[in-house]
Amino acid sequence: MTPTQTLIEAISQRLESFVTEKRIEAAGLGDEAALFVEHAAAALAGGKRLRGRFCATGWHAVADGHAASPDLTSDSGAIGVAASLEVFQAAALVHDDIIDNADTRRGRPSAHRALEAAHGAAGWSGGAAAFGRSGAILLGDLLVAWSDDLLEQSLADAPRTTGAAARAEYGLMRREVTLGQFLDVAEESAWSVAPESELPDRALRIASYKSARYSVQQPLVIGAVLAGADVHQLDALRGFGLPIGLAFQLRDDVLGVFGDEARTGKPAGDDLREGKRTLLVALARAELTGTARRSFDELFGEPDLDATQVAVLAHTIRETRALQRVEEHIARFSNDADRALSGAALGNSAVNSLRDLARDATQRTA
Repeated sequence: MTPTQTLIEAISQRLESFVTEKRIEAAGLGDEAALFVEHAAAALAGGKRLRGRFCATGWHAVADGHAASPDLTSDSGAIGVAASLEVFQAAALVHDDIIDNADTRRGRPSAHRALEAAHGAAGWSGGAAAFGRSGAILLGDLLVAWSDDLLEQSLADAPRTTGAAARAEYGLMRREVTLGQFLDVAEESAWSVAPESELPDRALRIASYKSARYSVQQPLVIGAVLAGADVHQLDALRGFGLPIGLAFQLRDDVLGVFGDEARTGKPAGDDLREGKRTLLVALARAELTGTARRSFDELFGEPDLDATQVAVLAHTIRETRALQRVEEHIARFSNDADRALSGAALGNSAVNSLRDLARDATQRTA
């Protein structure tokens, strides 16, 4: 296996052993509890393990500078902390799909839809859709609790100082992404009373707190502080992590409009149906006037957009050069991140791994 595959496998194995513990813990509580735990386990399946990989690479960047070596599992505590980030990510996705009323995730039914189907298959009374949504809210909460459990297990043998630092950065990550998610929800309504000139910056603020800090910067920092990083190493990793995180989210925004459903696992144009006020949309609307803008606004955010209407909106975004400008932002953020690593007190192999992760995050098609 490649070093990346080895790391993904190590994180996945830690998740599997953790879920086994949780199955045993819930044994004896009845079939309904078993159903609940199995749906939580299903939410942890698949994905790129990107946050866990950034965390583990941050640890190696400070611990020994050999993040590209075959031995990526030399510290089981670091792998466990990386895995706990994946549990928290699963919780965030479950709640995000409820907010967005999304039917699918990674090519499979989203958690609330899967629970809705389970209700119907069991022949239970009451509304299946309401059960699915209520159950998924609780499922996300359970996964948040599981992420705390796994974090604490993994930090049990960590030195007091580094363990406390990792907990503090983990807590910051959780607070920031929750604020970022609310900013994202609020912007779907608040944009209409905000000055037009501020909309691109507001979109980037959401991208920063909803995704960039949470997906890249904080996982890197959590791993690094666990390994005992000094202030200069943390500055370099933050200087790399934030712009790569922004580029990562902007790529996600592009895929939300122009992505291939077979690769992304979500219907093409879902961001358009959900009315996501991304930088891509802010830049496109800024170039539209009169009838063209009214037509765009009438379609944008309509949950029942068909494929033809999605294509019309996508064409409009492309014609305004908004897509090209977002690609320029992605390239600029990527370059800024690369410069932050120059001269950093990190091992050469670790820096190479960070650059590989940056490419995975910003040049992906899913």
